[in-house]
Amino acid sequence: MKEQFFIVLSSFVLTVICGSVFVRVLKKKKIAQPIYEYVEEHKGKKGTPTAGGLFFIIPASLVFLLSNAEKSRSSFVALAIGIAFMLVGFLDDFIKLKSKKNEGLKPYQKIIFQVGIALIFGAYAYFNGITEFRVPFTSESVDFGVYTVFFDAFIFVATTNCVNLTDGIDGLASSVSLVYLLFLSFIIYKSVEAYDEYITLSASLIGALSGFLVFNKSKASVFMGDTGSLSLGGFISALSILSGNGFYILILGIVFVLTGISVIIQVAYFKLTKKRVFLMAPFHHHLQMKGLSEEKIVYYYSLLTVLTGAVSLIF
Repeated sequence: MKEQFFIVLSSFVLTVICGSVFVRVLKKKKIAQPIYEYVEEHKGKKGTPTAGGLFFIIPASLVFLLSNAEKSRSSFVALAIGIAFMLVGFLDDFIKLKSKKNEGLKPYQKIIFQVGIALIFGAYAYFNGITEFRVPFTSESVDFGVYTVFFDAFIFVATTNCVNLTDGIDGLASSVSLVYLLFLSFIIYKSVEAYDEYITLSASLIGALSGFLVFNKSKASVFMGDTGSLSLGGFISALSILSGNGFYILILGIVFVLTGISVIIQVAYFKLTKKRVFLMAPFHHHLQMKGLSEEKIVYYYSLLTVLTGAVSLIF
């Protein structure tokens, strides 16, 4: 545990140092996130730098690589997958910045990249016998066999997009992801024999996210952008699946799931009736328009993740 604490601390410090330089450079060069002007609460965020995912994913990756923990091929695959999604997100952010519009990659382009990366991971998992998923709250597991390739791909695409949708207000996606990874680490410790490598990578990300929150808490001085949110979705999916805990995304990641569902409901209902279920989707924007502050939304979403994490550990 002492080693894991040192990893968290190292990742935190390195992220704060990188963030201090990163934010200063972006502000100087006026590289800012385009803002949706029709979101009243976001008008005051105009000019905020984006692509902050770079300065917490890269430090986390370096700390993991330099750690003394034993590293298997699977842990390097998890790292590579997270970085691959980071690059897709960075391309999306770069296009937004270059065009000065809040439109980066086309939706179908994003999906093609995501599915491609996810299928590569799924194929790796299948050919290396990583095909079992533990059933939460039981001692049972389900083996998907060859269908693992497609099931893993579905998990990756769903999770990365739901994390991306959750990244709508200051500190939300980073706080919830931090809590998710913390409880996932405990679950891995209790359920996986060769746990060290996955917990080390998770600890690196926890420290980096803690450092990122120094800059991302309300009022944020930098956004993580798709660079960060897609990468976090990739890491969460990879670590959960490789440790046999893919089904726990539905429980620990309840915030991500509900966020995605709220968007699906809103879009589907509007197409059918031309009316809206929520004042605005995702649901956290509905809460904003109801008068709830960003800080309270982050608190409640994080608390919900803590509760589902505690239930997962207890049972």
